[in-house]
Amino acid sequence: MAAHPEHPHSDSPSVAYIGRDRTPPPATEPTTAGSIPQRWIIGGAVLLVLIVALLVARHFMQPTPLAAGKLQDSQLPLVSVMTPRLKSVQSTVTFTGTIHARYDMPISAEGESGRITAVLVEAGDRVKRGQVLVRLDQSVLLPQMNRLEASLEEAKAQANLSAAEYRRAQGVEASGALSAEEIARRHAAAVTDEARVKVAAAQLNEARARLGKTEIVAPANGIVLTRSAEVGQTASPGGEPLFRLAREGEMEMRGQVAERDLAALSVDQSAAVYLTGIDEPFAGKVRLLGAIIDPQSRLGEIRIALGSDAKIRPGAFARAEVVVGAAQRPILPQTAVLSDSQGTYVLVVNGDSKAERRAVRVADTISEGLVISDGLKGDERVIATAGAFLRIGEKVRVADTKPAAAT
Repeated sequence: MAAHPEHPHSDSPSVAYIGRDRTPPPATEPTTAGSIPQRWIIGGAVLLVLIVALLVARHFMQPTPLAAGKLQDSQLPLVSVMTPRLKSVQSTVTFTGTIHARYDMPISAEGESGRITAVLVEAGDRVKRGQVLVRLDQSVLLPQMNRLEASLEEAKAQANLSAAEYRRAQGVEASGALSAEEIARRHAAAVTDEARVKVAAAQLNEARARLGKTEIVAPANGIVLTRSAEVGQTASPGGEPLFRLAREGEMEMRGQVAERDLAALSVDQSAAVYLTGIDEPFAGKVRLLGAIIDPQSRLGEIRIALGSDAKIRPGAFARAEVVVGAAQRPILPQTAVLSDSQGTYVLVVNGDSKAERRAVRVADTISEGLVISDGLKGDERVIATAGAFLRIGEKVRVADTKPAAAT
């Protein structure tokens, strides 16, 4: 009987099992007891870090209410404003008009119609009173006047003869050499012949007057403005004027002034008249102010008397300035003043920081800018530039405020 060891293990490297049903277990690698839990811990930590990072990013990317308000303010239009100051400037009334002859005299044919045989002056010539301008055909009137002159001489001779016979009859009336009937007949013949002399003289004077009408003369000293007479033309009374004459060469400017400016104007005020293409102004005086105001345009008539100057031509466009005094006016740069179909205006920033339209009136232009005569007090915040790109009532941001001019 074989001997068996007492303990299952022995010093032998192999273990013997008894029986056929006993097989050795398969060999496997050793496993760590905590490996699976560690993976879950690492994945959870990474997920937690991502969630925290997303929450932090969302917190910083979402603006606070204060930051949103600042962002909205930063998107408002940024404008530069200025406060116009009052400056002492000469108050002037400016208006436009045209040059006219103060006394525009049309010259036409008088008496009978006639054909023009000679034109003796041109437009622009200075003429004197009585100077012949145009001569008409005299071929018919000259023979008639010669015949009437002869008839007058004949009538005078007959009148002298009748008067002599009547005087002789009166000399022998006392002696009875001639009857009273003969003396009366001679007296009647003398009176009749004397009347015929007067008739002949009147006819001759009429013929001379008609002949004088064939020479059209200047009625006064002046400058010939226009000439429409041509040789061969038939001149008729009541027809188109052959000439227009500026008496004494005096000129004037006629214009229209706004109703509000008429109160500041008066007759004999000095005026400066500027003509297109001429730098130096022409001195003048207010000669006439209209008695009525046009109810449609609200304008009144004004006339400025000018002297005689070859550069002053009727029909020329003119601009006049009349100094009516000194006044305190706001001054603005040209970029601040806008205009549209409703008139001239500026944009001011009101107390709500919004662009507000303010209608103004430009009185004059000086080196510092535009003189505003109506619409501003001088303490407004006027948008200096880019006002045309803003909407009325739009909220704006003010960049700077500076005075327009020194007081």
